[in-house]
Amino acid sequence: MEILAIIPARGGSKGIKRKNVKLLKGKPLVAYSIEAGLNSKYVTRTVVSTEDNEIKEVSLKFGAEVIDRPDELAQDETKTAPVMYHVLKELEKTGYAPDYVVLLQPTCPLRDGEYIDKALEFFFKNKNADSCFSGHTLGTTHAKWSIGKSGKLNPLYDYHKRPRRQDEDEHYEMIRENGAFYALSYETFMQYEDFIGNNPCVYLTDFITDIDFEHDFDEVEGKLNENN
Repeated sequence: MEILAIIPARGGSKGIKRKNVKLLKGKPLVAYSIEAGLNSKYVTRTVVSTEDNEIKEVSLKFGAEVIDRPDELAQDETKTAPVMYHVLKELEKTGYAPDYVVLLQPTCPLRDGEYIDKALEFFFKNKNADSCFSGHTLGTTHAKWSIGKSGKLNPLYDYHKRPRRQDEDEHYEMIRENGAFYALSYETFMQYEDFIGNNPCVYLTDFITDIDFEHDFDEVEGKLNENN
């Protein structure tokens, strides 16, 4: 069975300059996801998509393959799914098509090969699921609202008919994606051109820090020190 891990790592970053090659405990950030893919007992191929020469050199140094990404897919507004699609179409030209695709975002360095393996095993046991992502619980829907960028409040359900706290059967658990793991079959990705299908399952874990800000590096470094 062929399982392809795709790591999207562009050179530009608004929040943290050169984030994907910024050192974390003396190692470039992108290297942690490369090592996670290479250390998985199920992943058979680990590929980095980048338009950046330094990221390319680092990725090759740590053992990943690299697919050169066109500049039009390396913009601030570029979404991840088109980048994955580009990788798959480039590999198709060589006659390669995996059975499954795993997305490993480089901003999750605390996710290792063992994490990937356990998540994949969970996915494969869920026979009815067409995709899987990792996440953690946020509690139930009781009295939950979202706030838009304009500050407008939006109810998560018809608040005129909202259930009481005691009406447990009418509430449902809320899940947040943590960005550490996404997996789906090659056919599912090509059908939806997205990394979550129409019937996903969620691999629930504790909260995992997704590095978006400078202080996240300090938090993750502290956790890495605790684990050593």
